[in-house]
Amino acid sequence: MKRRSFFRNAGKYGAAGVAAAASTVAAPAIAQSMPEIRWRCPSSFPKSLDTIYGAAEQVSKRVAEATDGKFQIRVFGGGEIVPALQVADAVQAGTVECGHTAPYYYVGKDPTFAFGTAIPFGLNSRQQTAWMYHGGGRELMNEFYAAYNIHGIPCGNTGSQMGGWFRKEIRTVDDLKGLKFRVGGFAGQVLAKLGVVPQQLAASDIYPALEKGTIDAAEWVGPYDDLKLGFNKVAPFYYYPGWWEGGPQLEMYVNKGEWDKLPKHYQAILEAACAEAHSGMQARYDAQNPKALRELVAGGTRLTPFPIPVMEACAAAAEELYAETAGKNAKFKKVFDNWKPFRAEQNLWFQVTENSQDNFMARLYRANKL
Repeated sequence: MKRRSFFRNAGKYGAAGVAAAASTVAAPAIAQSMPEIRWRCPSSFPKSLDTIYGAAEQVSKRVAEATDGKFQIRVFGGGEIVPALQVADAVQAGTVECGHTAPYYYVGKDPTFAFGTAIPFGLNSRQQTAWMYHGGGRELMNEFYAAYNIHGIPCGNTGSQMGGWFRKEIRTVDDLKGLKFRVGGFAGQVLAKLGVVPQQLAASDIYPALEKGTIDAAEWVGPYDDLKLGFNKVAPFYYYPGWWEGGPQLEMYVNKGEWDKLPKHYQAILEAACAEAHSGMQARYDAQNPKALRELVAGGTRLTPFPIPVMEACAAAAEELYAETAGKNAKFKKVFDNWKPFRAEQNLWFQVTENSQDNFMARLYRANKL
């Protein structure tokens, strides 16, 4: 039956006929535009860490809701189907369609990965998001990821992290020498210049290593997660700030082949779900960390700032490392040459606005005026 005569004949039967005719035509089109897709998504994080692991669960929930259950993403905890620190490898190989991880876990492949999360003395969380979405960061990183068959989508930020748990005090730069420190990303290479022996361990492996003395110190995220992981039971000194992670970002890594064949509206839905999880993660941490920090200190944790001379030595070592790396790695240099002036401009702006406001509010807090 021809389309025009079909609708004309349907019209003889009034609104019901037209509705029936429309549904007959539309249903196959809708079915074709909403294909059933099933993806697996390993996380680099254990399910017990509900905020950082929970971001991927949030994405899964939103994607299913927005597609009436047609697009399903099943999330697995770290180590369930893929080792926690090998999520990128599984996505690259197509073993899984996507994975939720921290790009800087893969600096062993190429230090350029670190820009997808954070590099020492870098951007805070707002600045990282600004760079990714409006400073050229996403374009540069996805150009880099393409060689690994990966498409990256920002999917979470913890906000500025703590400096970690230490079994002994750090008073001078010399106290870093020989220290076996679990630290992620590019920071390990910075600290190695000062005599630290960096270790990269998944979250579930940190506590036993710290308890047994296999490592001398460990950093993870912040009070909420650290309290859950029990680090306060095996190391008394809690240092801040985590200068290597001023605004560490997580990403949803998608196998590029799977991303390219995903319908455009499914791509848009996945992007939107990741954006919601991106902001939601930090909101949750910001809400949860103050109470957890109070509990830790009340339980005997010794909250301590890194000495300024130690911070200055680390900052100098970081800049030295960046110059060395850019000199021998063209991919790193391409991203760094964009990132570095962006960092300078952001610090110009933030010292005028955010920092001034925050410092004044801190003064009011210390004076018991809040």
